[in-house]
Amino acid sequence: MKQLALIKFLSAATIVCAADVPITQEELVRRTQELYDSLVSGDQAPWKKHFAEDCMFADEKGRFFDKPKLIADITPLPAGYSGTIKIQNAHSRIIGNTAVLSYDADESETIFGQDLKARYHITDTWLQRNGNWQIIASQAHRYYEDPTVGKAEPKKFADFTGTYELAPGQTRSVLVEGDKLFVERKGKKEELLPETSELFFRKGVEGRILFRYAANGKVDALFDRRNNEDVIWKKTR
Repeated sequence: MKQLALIKFLSAATIVCAADVPITQEELVRRTQELYDSLVSGDQAPWKKHFAEDCMFADEKGRFFDKPKLIADITPLPAGYSGTIKIQNAHSRIIGNTAVLSYDADESETIFGQDLKARYHITDTWLQRNGNWQIIASQAHRYYEDPTVGKAEPKKFADFTGTYELAPGQTRSVLVEGDKLFVERKGKKEELLPETSELFFRKGVEGRILFRYAANGKVDALFDRRNNEDVIWKKTR
């Protein structure tokens, strides 16, 4: 009986030890980099290994994936495409059987000889079950990047200058200084950088500023476009 009890105790101890496997930030980063390195060839094996069967994955476009859908999305890059994704600025919180890894993903992509870059921030939650660490949830977003500055047509600036009203007492002004265009509201002045001759953006501000021409050929409104929705400011003078 004593020998049987000892065997049961040792078996239970073995199960507990197998379920309590510590992990480090360095190992989490290594496994995560393995995932990204496999994307070029479309190798699904690391994704099957490191993602839990009941995982949730939300990408930077707002799409939601379960594991079957996520795995099916891992395919080789098309001919003429190449690239890398490198992990940077990793931070973690590891508490018991849960680990959260938050990091930047720096992407370099070449499409038929043209180089592109993008930066993402991703947070993965790893869960240890039965001695195995896997990602149970992952969410990504893409850092905003200003568009490339285009060529303005300063001769059009006179059409844009004036005062625009959103509601009574809520106004903003468009003015010219030298060969630059600015928008000003409540003492805060920002340069309008051209994306095209009639489409502008403000540095570090997501969205666009565009001007509407009425049937008489004169500008009658400023559109503050955000996520394809417009806040319309009517020109008063």
